[in-house]
Amino acid sequence: MEQQSNQSVLLAARQAIDKIDGELGRLFVARMEEAAKVAAYKAAHGLPILDGAREEAVLARNLGRLPEDHPLRDYYRDFLQHNMALSRQYQARCLGRDQVAYQGVPGAFSHIALLRLFPHGQPLSLPTFSQVFAAVEEGRASYGVLPFENSQAGDVSEVLDLCMAHPSIYIVRTYDLPVTQNLLGIEGAALSSLRKVISHPQALRQCAPFLERLGVLIEPRANTALAAQEVARAHDPSLAAIASVETAALYGLSILCPDISEARDNTTRFIVISREAPARGNRFSLLFTVQHKAGALARVVEAIGRAGYNMECIKSRPLPRTAWEYYFYTELVGEPTEALLSALREPCSTLRLLGRYERGNGHAD
Repeated sequence: MEQQSNQSVLLAARQAIDKIDGELGRLFVARMEEAAKVAAYKAAHGLPILDGAREEAVLARNLGRLPEDHPLRDYYRDFLQHNMALSRQYQARCLGRDQVAYQGVPGAFSHIALLRLFPHGQPLSLPTFSQVFAAVEEGRASYGVLPFENSQAGDVSEVLDLCMAHPSIYIVRTYDLPVTQNLLGIEGAALSSLRKVISHPQALRQCAPFLERLGVLIEPRANTALAAQEVARAHDPSLAAIASVETAALYGLSILCPDISEARDNTTRFIVISREAPARGNRFSLLFTVQHKAGALARVVEAIGRAGYNMECIKSRPLPRTAWEYYFYTELVGEPTEALLSALREPCSTLRLLGRYERGNGHAD
């Protein structure tokens, strides 16, 4: 009897949810139709898709409908932010601004990161990092997704140098992608039949102990996805590639051995670049130069500490076309303030707010 009663409660709750879902569906379509009108207005008046001040006001007003201690308040915040992110993506689609550039071919880790960040975007494959920056700068792509650093191999120095070389470009998001390396071959291939393994040099290094035990010849390729593509085209059971599970599915390859990397905490941090200045974030990054004299850098670090910011990292790179001079990149926790930037302008020869973003995974803003 009690079980029947419980089932009745469950059935009633599900019926109520189904009714609410129907109403939510109708309201969702209505909301997106209004978003398309907003997109048309922004296009006519040369306005960016992202209006940070408006979104903050919408968020504050709607959260005000729930008490501060309401158990669903944080869930409602996520609901609102996700709706606004979908609205921006749809506005971009309506205006033909949903192109997202990346370096490599389908199945590359940059492509995988792009699909997770922009599930409704139109990927634009380009051969080089510099071409990704150019596509965003010229307006052929609204965003670019690029690897920035790896937990094992360190910085992607070329990307950082390109950030320095393109002052009109901003970092608006970061995304941490766990990297799992897998041995891929054609259907029917076996470990005993392998003679050669190809992949990106970094992937080969990460899997070196496994490959040594396997006793195969190794050859580098430009990236993991190109290696998988080559294996699929060759249709040779003696040839294998190291790449992701997603890449195996994309090119119809079998996973001969999963997770062969020795690095168990292998993660690549990607950045999202845009021409639109970022409006908010819980972290920000700066690019700056200082005079080549004693104590110059120490004064910058002291000013940051005095302002109460936690500096998560600081890196130096050779300044292009200037021998033995360097520029610096630093990432700070918190919101950038004019007080901090003013304090830094005196000890810095040049200073630029490169990025402002939320640290974490999920859809891009």
